[in-house]
Amino acid sequence: MAKLLIVYSSLSGNTAAMAKAVAEGAQSAGASVVLKPAVEADAADLLACDVLAVGTPNYFGYMSGLVKDFFDRVWGTVRDKVASKPYVTFGSKGGGGAQALDSVENICNAVKMRRVADGILATRQPTEAVLQECREMGKKLARPESLAAPPVKEPRL
Repeated sequence: MAKLLIVYSSLSGNTAAMAKAVAEGAQSAGASVVLKPAVEADAADLLACDVLAVGTPNYFGYMSGLVKDFFDRVWGTVRDKVASKPYVTFGSKGGGGAQALDSVENICNAVKMRRVADGILATRQPTEAVLQECREMGKKLARPESLAAPPVKEPRL
């Protein structure tokens, strides 16, 4: 089973509830889970995991400052070492759209990580349906076979 790192930021508790649901789903499927607030996570955590899940609220159309701080702190250490590592995003918003998740994806894509599922976004407090979607995401992340990189197609001559 996979080792999952869940890094999140949450002031209201909404994104934290989603992070816990992702962790519950992954643990129920047998994964090893490290659940950390972004301020406590570091490069060693990211390098040690098989898959990364990042949770952030949408603040002013961007990820939370604490999630950005996490990426700023680990960037120099991990940038050449996480290519193809699977990742997913999730988070909550008051208004607006999915810009916070997009901003996380931009950073993950810059280090050539590989998104393995669409992000999950709740409006304010996540409903039970959203939490169940998070649990299902966690279950998927626990199965290494569901995270395998797609086969490289040989060029036709």
